[in-house]
This record gives sequence, structure tokens and C-alpha cells, in this order.
Amino acid sequence: MQLNRYTKEFKTNLIIAYPIMLGQLGHILVALADNLMVGRLGAAQLAAVSLGNSLVFIALSLGIGFSFAITPLIAETDGANNIEKGRLHFHHGVIMCTVNGILLFLALLVAKPILYYLDQPKEVVELAIPYLEIVAFSMIPLMIFQAFKQFADGLSQTRYAMYATLVANVINVIFNYFLIYGIWIFPRLEVEGAAWGTLISRFFMLGLLLYMLSRKRIFKPYLQISNLSHIRWSEFKELFRLGFPTALQMLFEVAIFTAAIFLSGLLGTNAQAANQIALNLASMTFMIAVGLGVTATIRVGNQKGRKDYPNLRRIAISIFILVFLIEAVFAVVFIVFKDVFPMMYIDNTEVIIVASQLLVVAALFQLSDGIQVTILGALRGLQDVNIPTAICFVAYWIIGFPVSWYLGKEDQMGSPGIWLGLLAGLTASALMLYFRFNYLSKKLIKSTPS
Repeated sequence: MQLNRYTKEFKTNLIIAYPIMLGQLGHILVALADNLMVGRLGAAQLAAVSLGNSLVFIALSLGIGFSFAITPLIAETDGANNIEKGRLHFHHGVIMCTVNGILLFLALLVAKPILYYLDQPKEVVELAIPYLEIVAFSMIPLMIFQAFKQFADGLSQTRYAMYATLVANVINVIFNYFLIYGIWIFPRLEVEGAAWGTLISRFFMLGLLLYMLSRKRIFKPYLQISNLSHIRWSEFKELFRLGFPTALQMLFEVAIFTAAIFLSGLLGTNAQAANQIALNLASMTFMIAVGLGVTATIRVGNQKGRKDYPNLRRIAISIFILVFLIEAVFAVVFIVFKDVFPMMYIDNTEVIIVASQLLVVAALFQLSDGIQVTILGALRGLQDVNIPTAICFVAYWIIGFPVSWYLGKEDQMGSPGIWLGLLAGLTASALMLYFRFNYLSKKLIKSTPS
């Protein structure tokens, strides 16, 4: 293998990916700000944010999964230089995401009593319920934001969503500070204050992105709306065909991490707080991989539109190599600083010790996690979603979860055992998805006339 064929694509990959990475990191930094500020209130408050977010993350995975259908469709029409078709995909995508946001908000309100039946510490549940009620409403502006973000990403214009997200994070931190601790004229709302900060920042984020896109010439042909006569069910069916399996893929992965939160809760408040710390740190490095995964969708979708399958395969493999190298660096950092990072969150010795153990496992599984999310992105660019969805289910719930459940028991390995199950599931997913991409990409090249 001539490595230069792949490494020469690194620069282009990173130019497209870095705004997505920073934007995705922005979402995680919202959670980090919540965790750092709420963690100073105590382990129960930190565990409450973790528990409340467990349901939010499930809803979020469904909503974002559906919105991901927009990007490969826009990327393909961009590669084929078909603005009219791209406009149809975009308009229908906005409608779909808006409806999803409303439905997910209502679903979270209906689902909140579930927290009482999950055998979690009572004090944690009592704090989590009002937090969940407020954050649930933020699903509406967030889903509309996702529609516009995925549209812009499909045109390889990835920086505008980044700008909006990063500015919104500043808004979030400011309101967190005022509302959690009761600074200046604001009431001391503690855990609820973190939820209000998130809600306010997400409305601001949507407004800023809409303003920026409306000012740029490249987006104007897509933003034109003459009447509603162009709305058709066939477009919604196409979005659903891609969006529903993608939503399931994300749901299966997010759900197993949510299951890890619940399994940690069975071990006690300290174990749950430690799980939240390690998960928050691992999520930040995972967002780097998510950025490259979206890049894979964009670049593979472009090449699919051009029917250039040899370059499609070469570019995709270059992204797989790049994400492995980046995640390997983060793995070393996690292992070296495993005892230092948890102290940023909390001063509880038991929580810090358990979290440091989890970071060792996280250092390993992020390699598999990074590879599998970029391969999923490449398959999404090929608009291959059904078999990858089945692969994700088998990897996470037939392989990973049973390992987490068995080894995570108190009389086995406890919290580290839960995370070893995550490692098993993610590794199985990465291997099976690579076999799928390898098969499809070679098949497409062979089918191309010489």
C-alpha cells in the first residue's frame, strides 16, 4: 500500500472536518460546563444531571439521526451540480426536523416517570426530573438547528454551524454561572439553572445560524421559497429511508452508553458520578471522530454524485487512517493523565479513583469508536444504511451489553466491567462495518466500465 495516496488527503479532510469537530465539541462543552459547575454542588447533583441527560441523549440520538439523512443527499446533488434537487431535499429536511423536535419534546415529558422505576437513588431522581423538563423543550430549537447545519455541511460549508455553536457555548456558560449559583440579580436554581442555561443557549444558537446563512450567496438559491406546491411525500419517504436507519444506529450506540449510566446507578451514587466524568471526557475526543465521520459522508457523497468510485474508496480509507492516528494520541493522553482529569470535576476521592480506572478502558475503546463512526459516515455517503444498522444492533446489544451487564456486577468487576462491555461492542462494530465498506466499495469499482 502506498501510504502517500492516503496521507495527501489529510489536509482536505481536516479542512472540512475541523469546523464540525469544534462545533460538536461545542455541544459537549455545554455538558462539560454543566458538569463542572454542578459537580461543585455535590455527587448527587452531578449524578442527577447524568440521569436526566440519559433520556435526553436517547431522544437526541433519534433526532440527530434523522437529520443526518440531509447531508448525503445534499452532498450528492452538490457533486452532480443539481441545485433544484438539493433545494427539495433541504426544504423537506427542515420540515421533518421541526416536526421531530416537537415530537421529541412531548415524548420526553411523557417518559420522565420512567426515572422512578429504574432503581436509581431517590435523591438523584428528585433532582433530575425538573432538569429534564426544562432541557426537553430545548429539543425544538436544537432539531431545527440540526436541519440547517446538516444542509450546510452537505455543501461542505461547515464553519457557520461551528461559529453559532461556539458563541452559544459562551452564552451557556454565562447563564449557568448566574443561575446555578444565584449570582447578581438571578435566583439560585442549582441543577435547574444548568437546564435553563442550555435552553437559552440553544435558541440563541439557532437564531445566529439562520442569520449567517441568510447573508451568504451560496445558500440563497436553496433558501428561496415561492409556495408549498413543491412539498411532496416522495421526498419525505427518501429522507425517512435514510434517516430512520441512521437514527436507529445512533440510538443503539447512545442506548448502550445510557445503559452504562443505569448499571452504574445500581452500584451507587459515587459510581454513577464517576461514570459521568469518564463519559464526558471520552465524549469530547469522540466528537473529533464525529467530525471526520461527517467529512466521510460529505466526501463519499460527492464522489458518488460524480460516479468516481476508485477515488471514493481512496478518500474514505484516508479518513479511517487519519482518525486512528488522532485517537491513538488521545488514548496516550488519557492513560498519562487518568488521575488528574477527574479532579477537575469533583473532590470526592472514591469518585476520582473509579473514574481514573474507567479512563484506562476509555483510552482503548475510543480507537474502535473513532474507526466505526467514520466507517458509518462513509457508508452513509453511499446511502447504505440498513445492513450497517443491523451490524450496530448486533455489536452493541448482542455482544457489548451482555458483557457490561455480567462484568459490571458488584461481585465481578464493577464499573470497569461495564466499560469493558462497551469496548467489546465498539470493537465488534468497527470490524464488521469495515468488512461491509470494503465489500461495497470494491463492488462499485468493479461495476464501473473501464
